[in-house]
Parts: sequence; C-alpha cells; structure tokens
Amino acid sequence: MTLNADIKQILDFSKGNGLVTAIAQDAETGEILMVANMNEASLAKTIELGEAVYWSRSRQKLWHKGEESGNTQKVRELFLDCDGDALLLKVEQVGGAACHTGKRSCFFRKLDKDSVTDVGVQVFDPKEVYKQ
Repeated sequence: MTLNADIKQILDFSKGNGLVTAIAQDAETGEILMVANMNEASLAKTIELGEAVYWSRSRQKLWHKGEESGNTQKVRELFLDCDGDALLLKVEQVGGAACHTGKRSCFFRKLDKDSVTDVGVQVFDPKEVYKQ
C-alpha cells in the first residue's frame, strides 16, 4: 500500500530525513503513551492494518508495535500537525503497556527541581516478555 496524494501533499518527510514524529495517545484517557518515528512505508502500513507500525531507528526497519510483546496499538484516529512533520495517533493500547520497559507509558519519570521520580505503572516484566 502507498499513501494517497492528499496525505503526501500535507506530510513533509524531508524535514526529518524521511521521518516524521509520531505521538501515541490513549484515545479514551488522553494519556500520552509514547513518541516514535514513522516513514512513508510505516504510515501506509499503519493505515492498512489499523494498528501502529513505526520506523525503528535503532534496528533500521519497520516495527509493528507489539510484535514481540503482544501490546499492540489499535489506531482509532490519526491527526496531522500544521507543519506536516508530526502525527498524533489516538490509540487503544492492547495489553496495557506501551513502553518496552513494561510500563504503561514511556513517560514514567517525573522531573522535579532536584530529583527524578518513577511514577509509572509496571504492567509486565520485560525480562519475561523479551526473552532474547
């Protein structure tokens, strides 16, 4: 599947060397779950499957969210920002955890003036899930 002309006209993948920022937000609660990257192929696959597929910069390949853990993201709505270089995915987080650390959200570290506090909800043990 390829992106249609309307989407290609609005999204500017060139600003980020072929990538745009993708923010995953819980469709029900509004909680920000994670930030990742997408290229044209991952966005097209996301639209085709109805589940989030990102571009993994570390692995240099498409990454279907939850392919190992089972914690997939069903995309309910997709929004494009005004500059055409970011996407907001409103998702249903299947399995309860968006973060590879096993936390509900990747944003589990709260910064205060002099400290960092882990305020995250641990959903699974990554050592058990990612047996490599």
